[in-house]
Amino acid sequence: MRVILDCDPGHDDAIAIILAASKVSPLDIVGITTVSGNVEVEKNTLNALKVCDIIGLDDVPVAQGATRPLVKESEIAEEIHGETGLDGPNLPKTPKREADSQHAVDFIIEQLHKSKEPITLVPTGPLTNIAMALVKDPSIKNKIKEIVLMGGGTFGNWTPAAEFNIYVDAEAAKVVFESGLPIRMFGLDVTHQVLATKETVGQLREIGNPVSEFVAELLVFFMQAYKDHFDFPGGPIHDACTVAHLLDPSIFEFEHVHVAIETKGEHTYGMTVVDRLGVTGREPNTHFAIGLDQERFWSLFKKAIETYSE
Repeated sequence: MRVILDCDPGHDDAIAIILAASKVSPLDIVGITTVSGNVEVEKNTLNALKVCDIIGLDDVPVAQGATRPLVKESEIAEEIHGETGLDGPNLPKTPKREADSQHAVDFIIEQLHKSKEPITLVPTGPLTNIAMALVKDPSIKNKIKEIVLMGGGTFGNWTPAAEFNIYVDAEAAKVVFESGLPIRMFGLDVTHQVLATKETVGQLREIGNPVSEFVAELLVFFMQAYKDHFDFPGGPIHDACTVAHLLDPSIFEFEHVHVAIETKGEHTYGMTVVDRLGVTGREPNTHFAIGLDQERFWSLFKKAIETYSE
């Protein structure tokens, strides 16, 4: 399966990249594109390049994208991801290579048109780049196999109603969810079931390769941030759910529902209105993840990290 990872690394985005590039993965990573989200897009791009350096992903282009949301001002999440966006591990100051000169939106459009087979888009940050690509060139819809995204939920974590990725650019999310494309959504309802704990960190350190240690350090920081801000007993690896599904579709359980994006509410801006009971009568437009097989997920996670010892 050919994929483009659109992200804002971000601890959980970094882990998603690592899973996608592991030797258990059948994914062909066409490129990594970055967007303003967890921190400014320039920092997210540096982080994506540094993660590629750590895992030896040297042949995959990284293209920088939107510097801000479509309409509103930028909003970042330094309190969760730190000033760099990847606080915790001791990262090199500069990556070994520079980002692609092409803007991420143009990169996405070009790669879709060039590809002989449809490409799956995997956005794990705000949906600005994806929306801009769809608006700039609607003909790309025919080349997109599916959009597998992390965002939203039936409750929020940035406001009581809205999850961070959707809240940052709800207008972009509205474009994507109303595009008519197949969408698979991993929201907080399921990602909050995927908690990394001290036991997870211990198992990673037992693996004993540089990548497992890097992921362990990511999780130590991320777990503490979630303890401090939400009193969680572990760190939810939100974005890794998208890639885990692509590696093993049997892990997650879905409902086919209609999801609408709220862009006008005073208290509900950025809310994903998930019609699980079918009360609106609208045609389903999203496969909405509701549960998972914990054992299969963590087994896959561990196996993927172990392959970096080979």
